Amino acid sequence: MKPDLLLTNIGQLATLQGHSESPKIGADMKELSIIEGGAIAIEGGIITAVGPTAEVLAHITEMPDLPPLEFPNMLATPGFIDCHTHLAFGGSREHDFEMKLAGKTYLEILAEGGGILNTLRSTRAASEEQLTRNAFSFAESMLSMGTTTIEAKSGYGLNTASELKMLRSIEDLRRKIPAGLVSTFLGAHAVPPEFEGRPDDYVDLVINEMIPAVSETGLAEFCDVFCERGVFGLDQTRNILLAAKCAGMKLKIHADEIVQLGGAELAAELGAISADHLLMASDDGLEAMQKAGTIATLLPATAFSLNTTYADARKMIDMGLPVALATDFNPNCANDSMFFTIALACYKMKMLPREALSAATINAAHALDRGAMLGSLEVGKRADILILDCPNPEYLTWRFGVNLVHTVISNGKVIHTKLGP
Repeated sequence: MKPDLLLTNIGQLATLQGHSESPKIGADMKELSIIEGGAIAIEGGIITAVGPTAEVLAHITEMPDLPPLEFPNMLATPGFIDCHTHLAFGGSREHDFEMKLAGKTYLEILAEGGGILNTLRSTRAASEEQLTRNAFSFAESMLSMGTTTIEAKSGYGLNTASELKMLRSIEDLRRKIPAGLVSTFLGAHAVPPEFEGRPDDYVDLVINEMIPAVSETGLAEFCDVFCERGVFGLDQTRNILLAAKCAGMKLKIHADEIVQLGGAELAAELGAISADHLLMASDDGLEAMQKAGTIATLLPATAFSLNTTYADARKMIDMGLPVALATDFNPNCANDSMFFTIALACYKMKMLPREALSAATINAAHALDRGAMLGSLEVGKRADILILDCPNPEYLTWRFGVNLVHTVISNGKVIHTKLGP
């Protein structure tokens, strides 16, 4: 075997192996399958060997053209997987921040024309090229902080032409960045102004025009709905997601973020891959998700930005519900750092550092239906690898607010390193 790239003498190699078919739950979330003094061989973008350095070297018949890269006293992990972002949009929303500081709620800001409707105006006015440029800048920052796979939603156009424009900009971005992208259609993110007082008419537009158009172009793998009081109710959400499922899309739900509406129960009923937010989810809803195998994707930076209560990650883990973490990068929560997300998960949701790392890698991969190829460092999986300038997983949350990335490898190629290009 002659690898393209060989990493050796890694201080701690957290493989997170053994959960490619199903996510980690319960006590398994603390088990990272760490190898001391580990090594990884990569060929054609795929991991071909992983284990203690001596064992991996014994399988090498010819050394790679590039000398082996050594990382003593460092931590290697799978690349972070950001499984919930709103990456593409026009404008910014820093002016809403003053209303937030004055004590207005998310829904009150929305009612005054801020929030999503503010971004809607900027997104509709932006060209596809402008949306791609904006998203490229955000994605580049994410890559530099170790995120090698990004889910990206539409949802700020809220008409067929603008939603398709957003999804095309995401597809264009896919060709411009060395990372994995997963596209999600979120046409049901809010009711646009032209449908004020007629939400059912807008739902009809989403079902009868937008979903067929998105399906025909193949621009989105998932469909998501903001299921929330004052936005889209349970019946409206169910109808939209059933239409998307019939059109071949996989399902996600923004569920029980602001009020306890029953979104968690609906996610379980429809077989959604994930229900996201869940700050106000009921115990019955969480139990239904656990039985259905629906992943709880938690977004602590959103609670931070809204200055509200946090999802009860500790309860979810203890009851055997698979938990994933994501940034929820969006105009209201401009957080592109999984390091910050992991720190918040530990400080505010009582997750342990090793649980948070599992949630940000292998479980996040399953939240995107990518567990078979991403999220752990095992033979046959895509070589998305982080080398972190820290000695162990606990250091990640001890030294919060810092980018600990030393080297980022995406699809077997070094795309970012402190050593230079």
